[in-house]
Amino acid sequence: MEAKCDLKYQRFGRRKVAQLLDQVRGKSLYEAQYILAALPRMATDIVGKAIKSAGANLSVKLGRKLDLKQVWVSECYADQGPMKFLRRVQPGPQGRAMPFKRKMCHIHVAVSDTKERK
Repeated sequence: MEAKCDLKYQRFGRRKVAQLLDQVRGKSLYEAQYILAALPRMATDIVGKAIKSAGANLSVKLGRKLDLKQVWVSECYADQGPMKFLRRVQPGPQGRAMPFKRKMCHIHVAVSDTKERK
């Protein structure tokens, strides 16, 4: 059986979050938590939260408590979120305003109680 978790509108860039998700894809939840604890990134808290939430969703679906070593991250990816409404400007040369955008992402995590991957 499979359960998923979606975290939307997170204030991290998609590429930085995707690098973390690449590290935990295909691992058990137990391994994924220890890998994320060792990585020096700010987005590890958010990714860990998504993985824990997906594991809790699977536990509710099955109706019993699960062993973290028997649940695997079957699918995880990050999509680009909206950047339209969080535009800011920074002073540029000769009095110009140089725009930069605050990046956002949507995180999608799916966990399964079987090791097979889609």
